[in-house]
This record gives sequence, structure tokens and C-alpha cells, in this order.
Amino acid sequence: MTKKVAVLGEIRDGSLRNVSFEGLAAARTIAEGGEILAVLVGASLGTLAQDMIHYGADRVVTVEDEKLAQYTPDGFSQAFLSVVEQEKPEAIVFGHTALGKDLAPKIASRLGCGLISDAVDVEIAGGNVVFTRPIYSGKAFEKKIVSDGIVFATIRPNNIAPLEKETSRAGEVTALSAEIKDLRTIVREVAKKATQGVDLSEAKIIVAGGRGVKSADGFSPLQELADVLGGAVGASRGACDAEYCDYSLQIGQTGKVVTPDLYIACGISGAIQHLAGMSNSKVIVAINKDPEANIFKVADYGIVGDLFEVVPMLAEEFKNLLIKA
Repeated sequence: MTKKVAVLGEIRDGSLRNVSFEGLAAARTIAEGGEILAVLVGASLGTLAQDMIHYGADRVVTVEDEKLAQYTPDGFSQAFLSVVEQEKPEAIVFGHTALGKDLAPKIASRLGCGLISDAVDVEIAGGNVVFTRPIYSGKAFEKKIVSDGIVFATIRPNNIAPLEKETSRAGEVTALSAEIKDLRTIVREVAKKATQGVDLSEAKIIVAGGRGVKSADGFSPLQELADVLGGAVGASRGACDAEYCDYSLQIGQTGKVVTPDLYIACGISGAIQHLAGMSNSKVIVAINKDPEANIFKVADYGIVGDLFEVVPMLAEEFKNLLIKA
């Protein structure tokens, strides 16, 4: 059965997040030859609709309003539900991001449908759309299907590969006028902490530090290695609790869950709470002075040594390799 699948394009700082394109790829599997409908919500969308088409959307519906310049659950839910009412999709895909985790349950409740959250894979089996999602802090996986009603899922970033970008693809872009009213929250100003580099939740390469970095200055060699590799810097809760870095860098059960292609753990012992946030990384490299550290049990490659000696050496070697390339 072919389906119409609606995918919410998530925008940050005027650009589409990569999870938007991953959502289109998931939708292509779910639709089984049906229509992929991208939905963009904001105040000034520019050419973002064409980007969604280039990555696999057949059509794009935009909802633009100055009240949607900043995310609020009331405003975005009104905008998205107006699209659902007009288009009547059989399936919906969001990213499992801070926005998606906040908005998706609200939309699902209004629609009276179930929600499969944090899916890492989607396939068709036995005529059903089957989602795979981690449980028990990533120690096991379960497969879920929706037997009735709208198929609604959020997908974890960096797990479903986007479709190839095709700049020759064309599709219809229509604007929908939605009445955004009775907002209980109005964002007057957004104060951001100064951050550098790649978005941690979508980074393909992450260099993370634990208590072993010993101080805030101890993150400097990690940042240098991340810059060389084009990656992002993360941290364990221990490093955050010790005030070596901001909690926005925390990876783990109570922080961000990441699945990069390469995860380099520096001075991280490997507490179960931290492993819950990164154990599904494709390749894990551990650097620790303690050969008995728990992190080595999940690592693909381990280096027993002082991170302040090893990390600068790695950065220098990678620099040399990049120069030669």
C-alpha cells in the first residue's frame, strides 16, 4: 500500500539540519512508492524548500508567519496540524532532536495516534513498516509496527543515510496560510552560549573528554584534534560535574545520545550512563591510562597511555596525512 508521508524539515540558524534529509530517506522506505511531502515551518524560509526537493521530497508545503520565527510548541503544532488537516498524510516523520522530542508527542496526542520514538532503522517486512529502536540504554533493540492509524515516528540522527542530492529534481512548493493564535509562550530573545565547530548531535566524528582531562584547559588538545578531523567535542557527565566544560557537551543517559562514525573517548572510564549515550557509534577509539578501564570493553581500538601525550600525537599525524592528501 502506497502512502503519503509528511516529513518535518528542521531548521537551525537559517539552514536545514541533516536529520531533515535523513527523514526524507526514511519516508521513502515508508511510502512504498507513495508521495513524500516535506513540511517547513518558520518566518523566512527562502530556498530551503528546494533543498528538501533535491534530497527526495516530491512536494513541499510551507507555513510562514512572524510568530514562527522561533520555535514554540503551540505555534509549531498549530502550523503542522494545519498541514495535516489539509494533506491527510498516512505517515509522519520527525527527527529525534530536542525539537522533535518536544513537538512529536504533542502532535500525536492531538491526532490520537501512537508514536514510535528514537528509531534507528526502518524497513518493510510482511507488508508492515517495521521500526527498530534501542531499549535498556542501548543494550537491546526492539522492532515495532503500527497496525492501525497514522504511522508516526521520530528518527535518531546519524543512523539513516540521506538520499543522494539531485539538483535536477523538481517539485511543487505551495504556501499554506495558517492562523497562529493564543500562544502561551512568546520568545523575545534567544541567548546562545558561544560554541564552535560542528553540531554535536549530528557530528560524524566526536572527540570526548572525561575526568581524565583534569581541567577546562585539558580540553584544548581535544578541540585541536576535533578541528583537524572536522568533528565536534563532547564530554562525560564527570567532566561536566567537575566544571571542566558546559553541560551542553554532555553525552550519556542524561545528556545527548550520539551515533557518529568515529568516537574518540579521552580519559573516560566508561560508566554505564556514558556508554548509553555513545555505545552505538560505528567505530570507538578509547584513550586511557588505566588498562582495566570499562571503556575498553566497548572500544574497537584502545590506546593505553596519557591522553596529553597521545592526543597531540594523533592531531599531528592526521595533519600530516591531510597535507599529503
